Amino acid sequence: MNGEGRAVRSRRDALRALAASLAAAAAGSIGSIGCARRAPDGRIEASLWFAYGGKNREVLLSLVDQFHREQGRYRIDAVYQGDYFEALAKLRTAFAAGAAPALTHVVGEVVPYLAEAGVLEPLDRFLAGAPGGDLDVVEALGQSGTFMGGGERPLVCLPFNRSTPIAYYNRNVFRELGLSPPTTWDELRATAARLVVRDGASTRRWGFECPVDWWFWAALVGQAGGDVVAPDGTPTLGGEAGVRALRFWQTLVHEDRTMKPPPGRDYNAWQVTNTDFLAGRVAMIWTSTAFLRYLEDNASQAGAGKFEVGAAPLPRDVRASVPTGGTMFVMPRGAAPAAQEAAFAFLRWMMQPEQANSFATRTGYIPVSRRGLEVLRQGGYYDAHPNDRVAVDQLAHAAPWPWSPDLFRVQREAVQPRLEEAVLAPRDAAETLSEAVRAARER
Repeated sequence: MNGEGRAVRSRRDALRALAASLAAAAAGSIGSIGCARRAPDGRIEASLWFAYGGKNREVLLSLVDQFHREQGRYRIDAVYQGDYFEALAKLRTAFAAGAAPALTHVVGEVVPYLAEAGVLEPLDRFLAGAPGGDLDVVEALGQSGTFMGGGERPLVCLPFNRSTPIAYYNRNVFRELGLSPPTTWDELRATAARLVVRDGASTRRWGFECPVDWWFWAALVGQAGGDVVAPDGTPTLGGEAGVRALRFWQTLVHEDRTMKPPPGRDYNAWQVTNTDFLAGRVAMIWTSTAFLRYLEDNASQAGAGKFEVGAAPLPRDVRASVPTGGTMFVMPRGAAPAAQEAAFAFLRWMMQPEQANSFATRTGYIPVSRRGLEVLRQGGYYDAHPNDRVAVDQLAHAAPWPWSPDLFRVQREAVQPRLEEAVLAPRDAAETLSEAVRAARER
């Protein structure tokens, strides 16, 4: 079996193991409720598993400390669990062992899968007894806006670190060449060609770089007029729009030779993209708004080339479209009632305008509180920080995901393993996606 075949099988085995553990959990392995732990100071303790490092980790832990200072009843035990996919694997093991945390966060695409497996606590019952009731979250970022028909289902998730992909560009280089951020695919090709600097057979500066990743491909599919999964949950991978999206990448890499495809998959490729941008090896990238503060801070330092970072919406093809990304807070079933009380108290506190804005403005993620967002707008924050406004404005073109338990499996098993080979080899785009559709429809 070749490397890709082993990788596909590994992902399939992991997902089947997750399905088995969730089935066991739903059947009762998480049904036994113990007593909530007490911290040494007598507070009711709840565990929070989180899944990122660096600046985002620093900001989250500072907010946990602030929560402890502002009240004396609850304590949150925040434990780092690796990246999103490592944390999900650990959550699977915890479900099977009846040891899931009281609170965690998961990538949005996996929420329907977990909800349909019956392992998430409905949050409505906590809201019903809470002062103020409605949490007033930004609709496009909450369950109702993130998923088609999400508002008609029991509430099982609340937004945490939510994002969209955005374009970043080196303002110094663009200013020197008299360029503006591209607004269409055709403009992207032309702009990337202007940005390239070659030295004989080698390329000193690439025009464009983007992780060859499901999320950015889904953005391209939406811009080309398609949807990766039909509203009824049937994986279509965009049909002709999906093929057009894949061919666009192939054109930039092989025909135009303006796009530098970063090596590696998942967040390795994302980090390479950021590093290339900061080192001046590429003048324009697509990545998450999550990296906004990181890129701004590092690009402004001496030794990093010292340039000004600009941010812009993704260009359109037949329409403007972006997926939302990042994670949602969920409460796994089975924690002691007192621990659930503590977890929801923290969750509700994080949804309030002050905390939602603090997390967003210090990281680059999108504010999840409607009232908080209005405070930033009226206070002139976005006038002073136009890069932060880009992702917020793009919410007008955010494409909701279908509420499909297969969505995460389609992403991780059917599409993601095939994208890199299709772009780099390259493989025929239509043939690749036909194969991916067949894999997506397997059970």
